[in-house]
Amino acid sequence: MIHIKTKSEIEIIRRNAMMVTATLTEVAKAIKPGVTTLSLDTLAEQFIRDHGGAPSFKGYGPKNNTFPYSLCISVNEHVVHGFPSLYELKEGDVVSVDCGFYKDGYHGDHAYTFAVGEVPADVSKLMRVTKESLALAIAAAKENNRVGDISFAVENHTNKINGYGVVRELVGHGVGKYLHEDPQVPNYGRRGDGKRLKTGMVLAIEPMINLGTHRVNTMEDGWTIVTADGKVSVHYEHTTLVGVNSGEALSNFSPIEEAERANAALSTAHL
Repeated sequence: MIHIKTKSEIEIIRRNAMMVTATLTEVAKAIKPGVTTLSLDTLAEQFIRDHGGAPSFKGYGPKNNTFPYSLCISVNEHVVHGFPSLYELKEGDVVSVDCGFYKDGYHGDHAYTFAVGEVPADVSKLMRVTKESLALAIAAAKENNRVGDISFAVENHTNKINGYGVVRELVGHGVGKYLHEDPQVPNYGRRGDGKRLKTGMVLAIEPMINLGTHRVNTMEDGWTIVTADGKVSVHYEHTTLVGVNSGEALSNFSPIEEAERANAALSTAHL
């Protein structure tokens, strides 16, 4: 069942989505070679709890295999749902960080992919194109469009124009009182297909795009998804409000990007 959010519900979700942005901004300040992904998870959980929230992901899932961390941290060929660990980031790594913030009965859900130092040109282009596809998808999230219009926007830009692999096994989703709500929002599809969009729907739109094949495998932990060919994958996500003429991102990349640039400048100054 698809729930149309009230203005008060939307404002709570907006605040929580922006708290995810704030958390990812703290992560952006800390990412550098030598830092463990587990330390980033610890930093994020402390920040979330210090601001009166709870990590949406920690304890999520079936009782026999709940997700044990606050962040999904997926490095290089890891697509999504990666476990933070003692792995030390190194120059050239690509790191997708997905975060949820729960407070006052609602979730915000938002992800960003970071480059650790310099990455190869083909990977840099993959990151740029995937981020562009998210903006196109958000623009398509408007009244009387259908879910397929969002899906087409992502697939057309990433696959049909640029030839990248679009992950099919994982999808975006509605978000609100529950972390995952209807409707599902695939990153591939045809214009005019799927559920009709209505103003007040809130969606987590999240392109997951691979440099090579679209095929993926699941690791033994039951969570971590990896590319079948071992090539890099990237992932961007915004909590998005369906509007009259366009969708509206309730989360924001700008503070994250600003922290990313400042971190890069600091690293260069120390060389």
